[in-house]
Amino acid sequence: MILNCRQPLPLLRHTDVPPRVIENFILTGYRFPNYSLRDCLLSAFRPTNETGNFWTHFLPVFIFSFYFVEVFGWDGAPQGDSPFFYPLWNYYIGVFCLLVASSMAHLLNSMSLVVREVCFFVDYGTISAYTVGSSLAYFYYIHPRAGIVETGGHNDSRVDLKHEPAGATTSSYAIPEFSVFFENCYIPCACVVAIICVLSCCNTRQRWRKHRYAIRTLVFLLPFLMSSTPIFYRLLTRSPYSAASSSFAASTSMPVYFYRHCFWLVVSAVFNISKFPERLAPGRFDIWGHSHQWFHCCTFLSILDELHMIKTEVRAILLSQTLLLPPATLPCLPGPTVASTYGVMLVLQTTIISIITWFSWCANSIYGAQRDQLNKERPKKHLKCH
Repeated sequence: MILNCRQPLPLLRHTDVPPRVIENFILTGYRFPNYSLRDCLLSAFRPTNETGNFWTHFLPVFIFSFYFVEVFGWDGAPQGDSPFFYPLWNYYIGVFCLLVASSMAHLLNSMSLVVREVCFFVDYGTISAYTVGSSLAYFYYIHPRAGIVETGGHNDSRVDLKHEPAGATTSSYAIPEFSVFFENCYIPCACVVAIICVLSCCNTRQRWRKHRYAIRTLVFLLPFLMSSTPIFYRLLTRSPYSAASSSFAASTSMPVYFYRHCFWLVVSAVFNISKFPERLAPGRFDIWGHSHQWFHCCTFLSILDELHMIKTEVRAILLSQTLLLPPATLPCLPGPTVASTYGVMLVLQTTIISIITWFSWCANSIYGAQRDQLNKERPKKHLKCH
C-alpha cells in the first residue's frame, strides 16, 4: 500500500523569507510563512527559531498553576468560589491568557503574514489585560483599605489596635489624601493605561519599526508604575498589621518578592532591547539561546515572584481577617464583587478585542495580497512511503 506522507517544510535563511518575518541577527531556522495549522503544531517538536519561544511560555503555564492552587489549601481559606478570591482568579486569568497567547503567537505566526500580525496583536492585548488583573489583586490584597470582607474563618491570631502601644499612631501609614485616588481612580486608570499600551504596541507593527523593541518595552513601563502604586504606598508607609501579629510576620517577605519582581523585569527589558547574545554572534543562537527566549524566562520569573508577593498578602489577611486601621482614618471600601472584578475585566477585554479587530483589518488590507501570492508559491512536497 502506498501512502502520501508529506515531508516537513524546509527551514529557510533570512534571505529567503519576506522582510516582515526577519528578526534582527537571526539568520536561519525560519519557517516558510504559509504553514498550515498542522504544520505549525508539529513545528513545536522541531528545532526552529520559534521552538524555544513557544516552550518558554507554554511550560510556565503549568508551573504557575501549581503554585497558584496552593492558596486554596491554606487554613482559614474560604471556598475557591468565594468573593474573597475573585481578584485572585482575575489575576490568574490574566497570567494564563498572557502565557498561552504568547506561546500560541510564536507557534502559529507562520500561517500567513496576516495571521502573524493578528497573533502578536492578541499577544499585546493579553499583556495589557494581565496588568489590570495584577492591579485588581494589588487593590484588594495589598492596598490597606481595600475592604476585604470577612472570610468566615476564625483565627486566634487576630489582633486589634487596642493592643498597640499607647503612643502608636496610624498617621505614618494612613494617608487620607490617597484615599480618593485608590477609591475612584486606581482601577479606571489601570484600564486606560492598558488600552494605551495595546494601541501603542499594535502601532509598532505598522510604524516606528526601527525602534519597535525599545518602544514596546518602554510602553509597558507605564502600566507597571500604575499598577504598582499600592505597593509603593505600602513600602513608603508602615505595615497595617500589629508588629506582634502573625499577619505582620507573614507580610514581611512582600518587599523582597517585589524587589525580585522588579529585578527580573529589568533583566527581561535588557534582553528585549539589546538583542543579546545573538547580536554578538549572528547565526550562532538562531535556534536556542537567543534573546527572546531569555526575555520569556525572565518575564515568567518576574510573574512568579509577583504571585508569591500576592500570596504573602493573602496569607496575612487570612491570619488577621481584618485590617487594623480605625474606620475614622480612611473610609472602608466595598469588598470584591463580580462587577468590580470580572465585570472590569470583561469590559476591558471587549475594548481590547475591538482594538485588535481594527488593527487586524488594517493588516489584512496591507498584507492580504502578499498572503495570496505566497499561497501560490508555497512548496508542496510529498514523499511516497511503503
